[in-house]
Amino acid sequence: MNVTAEQMDALQELINIGVGRAASLLNEMVDSHIRLEIPFVKVLTALEAYQELAIRFHDDSLASVRLGFTGSFYGTAGLIFPTESASTLVAVLTGEEAGSTELDAVKIGTLSEIGNIVINGVMGSISNVLKQHMNYTLPVYLEDTIDNLLLSTHVNNSKILLAQARFSIEQLEIIGDIILIFEVSTFDALINAINNEIKMI
Repeated sequence: MNVTAEQMDALQELINIGVGRAASLLNEMVDSHIRLEIPFVKVLTALEAYQELAIRFHDDSLASVRLGFTGSFYGTAGLIFPTESASTLVAVLTGEEAGSTELDAVKIGTLSEIGNIVINGVMGSISNVLKQHMNYTLPVYLEDTIDNLLLSTHVNNSKILLAQARFSIEQLEIIGDIILIFEVSTFDALINAINNEIKMI
């Protein structure tokens, strides 16, 4: 199914709403003001998404938080943290010095929490605005290369929603990015739900 410009705008808006909610929650956790923005959203085949991310990250070890969702739509949602972004975010949120041994000890818990907040914000936005019920599995934290993180997805026929999320922490003048990936096995159902919503506006 080809996606129209109007449908892409609607998808980006749904993700923006969710990321905005996530940013509000993150701001309650820290003293610094965190902004999250989505410069772009792409709809790709699983193979295209894999190729794009493989070019960018090569064999880097990345931190990732992933959870499965079922209901009106089903698939997997994941947040990928490039190494630099992961360290920066954890240092800011925990107050630990970047590169310290204490930072490593709290990294998994902190990134899992951020991943959970951002993914649930976006999934909640999709299910609320489109009035669709969804269930989620518990988030799983992984550290691996993009090859292995996407191994289960780039051989199947799922559509991938790939969103670049940029975070900025204003007082510290820090900018970084995280990658949102939604592997939607029921992409046509998602687009149909968006079409129904567009007709009602």
